[in-house]
Amino acid sequence: AFPKTGARLHGEAMLPPGTRMLNIIDIGRHLAQRDVAPPIEGLFIYNHNPLVVHPDQNTMRKGLAREDLFTVVCELSMTDTCAYADVILPAASDFEHGDVFTAYGTHHLQRSEAVIPPVGEALPNTEIFRRLARRFGFTEPAFQATDAQLMDDALDAGDPRMGGLRPSQLPLGTSVAMDFGGEPAVLFKNVRPKTPSGKVELLSEYLAQKYNQPLPSFTPLADSYPLALITPSSDQRTSSTFGGLKASDAAWLEMHPDDAQTRGLRDGEMVRVWNDRGEVHLELRVTDSVRPGVVCSCKGAWMRTSDNGQTVSALAPATKADLCWGACYNDARVEVQRMELLA
Repeated sequence: AFPKTGARLHGEAMLPPGTRMLNIIDIGRHLAQRDVAPPIEGLFIYNHNPLVVHPDQNTMRKGLAREDLFTVVCELSMTDTCAYADVILPAASDFEHGDVFTAYGTHHLQRSEAVIPPVGEALPNTEIFRRLARRFGFTEPAFQATDAQLMDDALDAGDPRMGGLRPSQLPLGTSVAMDFGGEPAVLFKNVRPKTPSGKVELLSEYLAQKYNQPLPSFTPLADSYPLALITPSSDQRTSSTFGGLKASDAAWLEMHPDDAQTRGLRDGEMVRVWNDRGEVHLELRVTDSVRPGVVCSCKGAWMRTSDNGQTVSALAPATKADLCWGACYNDARVEVQRMELLA
């Protein structure tokens, strides 16, 4: 719905042919096993808390713990990932710098300005990278672009919905509706799929060329653990950004009464949730809000919520989807039992 110019903003024209690209899901393994050549010797982490949100958490922890890995983390708060940093840079919050926002779930464009100056030595990402570019000797104009210029690079000012304004000139205190022909965007009414046929393609030549899979297919998951673990958002944590708040001091596991009865488990007791990748200790909540065979623990919890310093991300496999190679968190299978009292 938005006139984004991703190739221009991302500087794709500056990428030399053959530039190495790594799937972020594999970074933990690459760090821990040093299985790429040349190996990863330095890491710059920003807008991210990989120790909490990546699948196969224990492999990521092993990788971050390498003594010969130089790690810089740019953050707003002291996340679990920050504990593995050699250098921590203070990031500026959204209140401390201007930006332009495409919406998440709606079709409205907005621009903001800073309402307070950056606190202490905090800086927005854009200024951090401008300074790094200078220190590394990159003098091209792209590395000197101001925040206003980057906003203008992010969206096509020639799109009629922009009203002749550059993105950096959008009025504050309001939003610009990304309508089509004066109406909200509605698939198949005024917005068409960007396929050669303009239709949803079940038999797709594009998928055949890119993924060697012209038709959707289904591969059953082979796993010996009986329970499917899902890890959705909650009203406490839409992401791990909120894991440091007091409202996120606890995490728990929801289980259907039938599964609890089969295992002799009671509501409110501490349970061990485990598979071959790790284990988490959580309070059990017995509820029919989840289906039999499914257990649920909401994502984004920090290490302090389990007494053994692992979270549900430790249980998620680092397998990737067959299309677009995204993470398959809901492929996690686990077992649950009562925590045995220590002697």
